[in-house]
Amino acid sequence: MEKDSSQKSMKGYYMTTFLIGLGFFTMGLMDPLYDTYIPVFLGKYIKSNAWIGTIMTLDNVFAIFLIPVFSALSDRTRTRIGRRMPFIITLLPLSAVAFGFIPFAALSSLILLIVLIFALNIFKQSVRGPVVALMPDIIPGDLRSEANGVINTMGGIASIVGTIGLARFMSVSINLPNRGPTQDILAFPIASILIFIAVILLFFFVKENNKGSFEKSDEEKVPIIDSLKEIFSEKEKSALFVLLSLLFWFIGYQGVLPFVGKYSIEILKTSSANAALAAGMVGIAYALFAIPSGVIAHKRGRKKTIRTALIALFTVLMLIFIHSNVATGENIGQTTRMISFWALMFLFGMFWVTIITNSFPMLWQMADYSNMGIYTGLYYFFSQLASIISPPITGALIDIFGYGSLFVYAAVCMLIAFFLMSKVHRGEVSDAVTA
Repeated sequence: MEKDSSQKSMKGYYMTTFLIGLGFFTMGLMDPLYDTYIPVFLGKYIKSNAWIGTIMTLDNVFAIFLIPVFSALSDRTRTRIGRRMPFIITLLPLSAVAFGFIPFAALSSLILLIVLIFALNIFKQSVRGPVVALMPDIIPGDLRSEANGVINTMGGIASIVGTIGLARFMSVSINLPNRGPTQDILAFPIASILIFIAVILLFFFVKENNKGSFEKSDEEKVPIIDSLKEIFSEKEKSALFVLLSLLFWFIGYQGVLPFVGKYSIEILKTSSANAALAAGMVGIAYALFAIPSGVIAHKRGRKKTIRTALIALFTVLMLIFIHSNVATGENIGQTTRMISFWALMFLFGMFWVTIITNSFPMLWQMADYSNMGIYTGLYYFFSQLASIISPPITGALIDIFGYGSLFVYAAVCMLIAFFLMSKVHRGEVSDAVTA
């Protein structure tokens, strides 16, 4: 009976969750286009992949501080429109403006491009924590794997829109003053318009409660620093091992994704418009498997589901490594080469979304209403730390050993994460729900 009740309750939350997912839609729209084309823009000025990887991490230096700080600030914010919404309706539109101007900056100078990349990420990384923390504020703890599946479906749809839809506009020429017909621009400003629309819908259709049903009174609120100390000083280290695990799986992910666009153009010889299709395959997998992966984890357990996906990712990445050595030969046709690579990236996305869908709910299950944003911020602190660590390493690996080394590097990271997850003993649906 309890299971039936839970399923009925989730049906009542689906529409709300899809609307909350509009915030994540904006991130899913920007991130794949950013990862695919920023290295290409930088490559017009810089030849060293190691330097490109380093520059790609500079924005994450901001993120590693901004996401935890703004997540925690939103925990303690009280306004008439809620605690997350003030950040969302100010910082997301600013992100959209900066994002839309990036390709124009790339036409002007390297300095202007880097400055705009920094501005974008200051706004985008500041709002990311409040956007993500909005869902666990509203959705009960035992339904968050399914709800996070819905959220990730929205991100997957956004990725499809960006990489398969909007990326086609990168081959469309527009007339610019003093430049004439110019390509590699339109996807970014169009994405900005869609972000503005998503923010408007999110604001008008998602209403936060000023006082959550699980919220502590003002007198009971724990200071931010004390909350952080409490998390890391717990005798039971499940939260810490989840964070260490995600550090390694994000090191693997962030080592590969920033270079997939360049890999597609330079090694697989695809066009600029098709360079984003590899990331698009990941987005399609997100949209198709995010909700089912949450349902599977609800039945089989989050830890078991994540560890199975990590082993699957290790296997897929090794297959991509083999592909990079075999399918790039002269006797392999372009169509066969690309379709087989896209198929492997689809599998990558299927298992990756399984991990992302269920790892966040594991942490949220260990939190309560008063520190939900802090746990959200810690998740992003470790994931952004991976973004700082990994691209310079993988850029150097490409320069020394070639692109194939990317995939072996990422596979090893997934294997390390698999062993770290064995130390996690909390965060399941069956655990006591604290928020």
